[in-house]
Amino acid sequence: MSGLNDKGFGAWEGVEREVLTPQIERQMVWGEGLMMAKLFLKKGAFVGTHSHPNEQFTTILEGRLLFRYGENLEHEAEVGPGDILHLPANIPHNALCLEDCVDLDVFTPPRADWLAPDGARYFSGAAQQAQQAQDVRR
Repeated sequence: MSGLNDKGFGAWEGVEREVLTPQIERQMVWGEGLMMAKLFLKKGAFVGTHSHPNEQFTTILEGRLLFRYGENLEHEAEVGPGDILHLPANIPHNALCLEDCVDLDVFTPPRADWLAPDGARYFSGAAQQAQQAQDVRR
C-alpha cells in the first residue's frame, strides 16, 4: 500500500502530492483491490477523454466539475460538493473544472496505468480539448 504505514493507517497530509500539470495535482493510496485518488484541480483544468477497465466512483469535496460520459459522451453531469458520480468500467469520459475543485475518486481494481511511470500522460496536452470543452459549454 502506498501512502499508508505497514498497518494500513495514514493521513492525506502524509501522502505525496504529485504535480501532473500546472492546473492538476494528485494524491493516491491503494491496496490490492482498491485505489483512492484525491485530485486538486484549478478552474479551467481539463481531464481529456479517456476510458479504463476500472469501475469508478467520484465525489466532490469542494468546487464543481462538469463530466461528459457515455459511448459518445452523450451524458453530462455537473458534480458539486456531496454529489456522487458512478462510471462503469470502459466508459469514455472527460471532466472540465468549473471552479477550483477537490475531487475524491475511488477505483476498483487500482489504476495500473496510474502506477506506471508514464501514468499521467493523458493529463498533459489537454489544453486544446479544454478550450473545445469550454467553447461547447458557452
